[in-house]
Amino acid sequence: MTITTFLVLLAGLAAVTAVVTEGIKKFLDGQGVQYASNIVVLVVALIVGCGGTAIYYVNYQIPFTALNSVYIAIMGIANWLSAMVGYDKVKQAVEQRANKNE
Repeated sequence: MTITTFLVLLAGLAAVTAVVTEGIKKFLDGQGVQYASNIVVLVVALIVGCGGTAIYYVNYQIPFTALNSVYIAIMGIANWLSAMVGYDKVKQAVEQRANKNE
């Protein structure tokens, strides 16, 4: 996997992770369930990151070698980190902007 492919996959999977996480959080809020949002993001990011990379491998007929399995795990962790940083920073920026307008 090239760096370009990794970054393109990471950007796409992080966007999907953010959307799915928000959907799950809205659902849980509607049900009145208490949850830790960091854990929700972790689980969603690992599923989306590892699953998306595995789908990419199958689509492009890349063999599942030991090294490629490590890349799948790295993508899951990188997806979690990018989703956490991206979501938290965007939310913080929106809140700061809203507070300045008041």
